Amino acid sequence: MIGHLSTPAEEYLTWLEVDQGRARNTIIAYRRDLLAYEEFLGGRDVPIPAATVEDIEQYLLSRRTSGLSRSSVVRELAAIRGFYHFCVDEGLIGSDPSERVAPWKPLDALPKAITEEQVARLIAAVRGGGPVARRDRAVLEVLYATGVRVSELVGLSLGDFTNDRHMARVLGKGGRERLVPLGRCALDALDQWLSPEGRELMVPPRWARRDDSEAVFLNSRGGRLTRQGAWGVVRRYAVATGLADRVHPHVLRHSCATHMLAHGADIRVVQELLGHSTIATTQRYTKVTPEHLRRAYEQAHPRARKPAASAASAAVDVAPAAPTGPAAAGGALGSPAPAHLAPH
Repeated sequence: MIGHLSTPAEEYLTWLEVDQGRARNTIIAYRRDLLAYEEFLGGRDVPIPAATVEDIEQYLLSRRTSGLSRSSVVRELAAIRGFYHFCVDEGLIGSDPSERVAPWKPLDALPKAITEEQVARLIAAVRGGGPVARRDRAVLEVLYATGVRVSELVGLSLGDFTNDRHMARVLGKGGRERLVPLGRCALDALDQWLSPEGRELMVPPRWARRDDSEAVFLNSRGGRLTRQGAWGVVRRYAVATGLADRVHPHVLRHSCATHMLAHGADIRVVQELLGHSTIATTQRYTKVTPEHLRRAYEQAHPRARKPAASAASAAVDVAPAAPTGPAAAGGALGSPAPAHLAPH
């Protein structure tokens, strides 16, 4: 791959970062995408301003056939479109060749959650009471309890917790902040990790970076745990429990959302917990448990189920003959109210 981008592409990325406030990870991904695209054009001796619709479509097809996932190709097309829009706006090119490229829609893939029993097995695979075991247990518990992304987990600092540690401030995509609660199991694991027998034993004699001293999760060298390090933690116990082909950090995020919805959580609460900008993203998780939706519907809708014999009809079948004489006269005022109208 070429070692540097063209000047227009560098200006586009700077504009995204400075003027649009796009996240650092987005800039890194777009840089990688545009490098690959410019290398492809260079191999065809096509200057960027001279690229055609066919050039872009051939590039996307080559990326897909090389094994790149469909969602990654969708992101690459977004990077290319944004770049050409920028070039047109800046007067660098006269027309945008990406406008007529057929859209690559991502497949509506359902999140692949694991079961609650599998989550329990994964966490139980962490054995021992040493600092590494305490850290790993806390990593798994917090990922599952809060549904945070791995980048959000490793970005946690000690000052992000409330005094009782029941809530944590998370910096999500686009620099958006949100508060996430920590349940009992996650809180217990976190307390064990932040105790003198946990994190303090992994503190280095001298911090390599000032930011590392505030990191919640440390690596074996005493630096802030990286995304790759957190990935390795999850991978280690996934292999140990025979779930290597099903578990990665994002699966714990999916599982958190799926299990909460299955237990009756309001979808807007889950949206807030996960930091989704739109509820449409959160609604994908409701497709994972159709049996739960059906059960909830049948329990909630008054005309969803075949009604059982009602108490009123049963009362009609066994009711005694209406009283006559004085009893009848007093019945309207003196008899107790029917059970369903009686005050509680």
